[in-house]
Amino acid sequence: MAGAIVLIAAGFLSTAVGNATDNDSLGAGKYQTISESYTGDGAAASVAGAVDVSRDFDRATFTKQLQSQKDQREQALQELAVKVDKEKQSAEVERDEANKAAKRKQNQWVLPVTGYSLTARFGQSSALWSRRHTGLDLAGPSGSTIVSVAAGTVKSAGYEGSYGNRTVITLADGTEVWYAHQSRLAATPGDKVDPGQVIGYTGSTGNVTGPHLHLEIHPPGGGGAVDPEPVLREHGVNP
Repeated sequence: MAGAIVLIAAGFLSTAVGNATDNDSLGAGKYQTISESYTGDGAAASVAGAVDVSRDFDRATFTKQLQSQKDQREQALQELAVKVDKEKQSAEVERDEANKAAKRKQNQWVLPVTGYSLTARFGQSSALWSRRHTGLDLAGPSGSTIVSVAAGTVKSAGYEGSYGNRTVITLADGTEVWYAHQSRLAATPGDKVDPGQVIGYTGSTGNVTGPHLHLEIHPPGGGGAVDPEPVLREHGVNP
């Protein structure tokens, strides 16, 4: 009996081991994988990070998607290039407009005083002057602000006999603008001034009968004074 039991047990174990071996063989065949990268080169699978692709991988679909991705990338790059070009052109336009605005500001003329009365014009005669009047007289309260009519450089600033306290400003084209009879000067030789920048205050210094600004304009290259009114109007200023 004991011998029979041993033989039966041995047969059972042999069968079990055989089945286990068969199952392992089937499992290895069923779940075996192939290592391929998305580029399709099997050798690349050995590289760390390569992607395993199952047997049922649809390579045609992958190729189509890869081409679609490439086309989309090219389109995105083209659109980005167009956008960058437009932004560049827009920036150039803005810079150009800013430069034009700066130039317009530099070339802009303004009234030298406000709250004034025009009491004498160019070329008038009077016992008050030794010769014909050489500018415009803009009368107003003493101490009123005087500003530069245009951009330029202060050539001189000081007391000048019958002109009293006078400031002379030379513009870019060589034109000189004279501001006379000031009560106080607010600019010094060499100063760069912009249109509307304060250069002094109205007063009664020199040969005057009351506080006012005497404005003279002298053309480039020197010479006598010219009528300020048409020059001012030429630059959009009506005294």
